[in-house]
Amino acid sequence: MINQEILNNIPQRVKIIDVPISAVNMNSCIDFLFSNWNAVHGNYICVSNVHTTVMAHDNSEYFKVQSASLLSVPDGKPLSVIGRKQCPEMDRVTGPDLMRRIFEESKNKSIRHYFYGTSQEDLNALLCKVKEAYPWVDVVGYEPSVFRPMSKTEENVLVERINKTNPDIVWVALGAPRQEEFCYRMQGKINGLMIGVGGAFNVISGVIDEAPQWMQDISMEWFYRFMKEPKRLFKRYVTTNSRFIWLNLLHR
Repeated sequence: MINQEILNNIPQRVKIIDVPISAVNMNSCIDFLFSNWNAVHGNYICVSNVHTTVMAHDNSEYFKVQSASLLSVPDGKPLSVIGRKQCPEMDRVTGPDLMRRIFEESKNKSIRHYFYGTSQEDLNALLCKVKEAYPWVDVVGYEPSVFRPMSKTEENVLVERINKTNPDIVWVALGAPRQEEFCYRMQGKINGLMIGVGGAFNVISGVIDEAPQWMQDISMEWFYRFMKEPKRLFKRYVTTNSRFIWLNLLHR
């Protein structure tokens, strides 16, 4: 449960196809977190995009997961564009950019980082990049995903391993919806602030190319990613994006 201490300070949310998305930008997100630093521990942040928003609209259990987060920040450009009609200050907070910003904040603040998820190979690439580009970042632990459902006992042992490192932030990269569902189950159990950032590990490390800024600015980042991984992303982008457009028209 979210600490009562910060309930009145949590940024408002706007409804996008009836799914509550936090009306934040990068600066307001960071200001909120560090103004309530001790209280945000034990909670989680969803990095929301069109795909996760449509899933939340269509699945009541996943809707609860998104709604129970401390923040569900607008990673996808369409979310910030639509949300800005209600809150002009709303802007994108992408997973990679949020990681970079908090890494930079770590230069002058004592922040302990734990990385959980993806494969050992990709995790190694991330750790090498962090050490090279952000040598001041205090990495207290890391562990790859097992790529299968874990038993309650396994999850409890994982919680113990993570909490022993006394992390401030636990970066979670399991992919949607696994990472958000994991954070939902771990709320109040893992002591650090959990942030589900999906493919951001591989973007930061350079394993996955990041779309040029001009493509991000005109909401075409999805097309860039699609051209890189057409087989994997075809169904998501063609089906989910079309459904998002249709649902958005219905909810106007």
